[in-house]
Amino acid sequence: MTAGDTAVVIPAKNEADRIGLTVTSALGLPGVDLVVVVDDGSTDQTGRVARAAGAKVVRHSRNRGKAAAMETGAEAVRLLDDGAARHLLFLDADLAGTAEAAAALAEPVRSGLADMTIAAFTNRVKLAGHGIVVRLSRDGIRRATGFEASQPLNGQRCLTREAFEAARPLAHGFGVETALTIDLLRKGFRVVEVEVDMAHRATGSDWRSQLHRARQLRDVALALAAREPLVADNLAKLRPRR
Repeated sequence: MTAGDTAVVIPAKNEADRIGLTVTSALGLPGVDLVVVVDDGSTDQTGRVARAAGAKVVRHSRNRGKAAAMETGAEAVRLLDDGAARHLLFLDADLAGTAEAAAALAEPVRSGLADMTIAAFTNRVKLAGHGIVVRLSRDGIRRATGFEASQPLNGQRCLTREAFEAARPLAHGFGVETALTIDLLRKGFRVVEVEVDMAHRATGSDWRSQLHRARQLRDVALALAAREPLVADNLAKLRPRR
């Protein structure tokens, strides 16, 4: 595929301070002629700022989570497609100017060398409490497929429309990245990690951040439980006996 072969989908909640620059940077990527921002129940001006920056905006009236936002964005792209189905490049809303580095992430898909790419940030921020979720996801992916993912939870991904449809329905919430990797590898799609110089806002250590990690842990565990009998058995052991 050539010019105009890729659409960017950006799930966003309360990112008015960064979404404008993220959209502007995404619109400058090679092959990108469409950026769709899914305003996932924001209470700030995320949608207005994204539209002013040149994005098409779809809004959820209430927060429905990352996986639902990805599905909504992909469906919006399908409805706006005027020819061959575009590749889908999913980016976080808070990448700001570093979104321009996503060109390297899209290139293997655009050139036909991969069906899905996963970003591996060259500059990683150490986050307290985050490692356990990463290990859970990485170990689960390895047991299920043999694939060694260095950053299994990275949401910056580019994939063909065929690969995206093959992975539907997406796993719930923050389990979506882990499930995407497992499901596509099991179906024979080519998945590769690509090092990129990108960065997003670091998660803090306050109670909201800890709650976020707890939800992430839950969703990843549930995604693995649906795909790995061993995890399902271990989760069953944790349930209180009656």
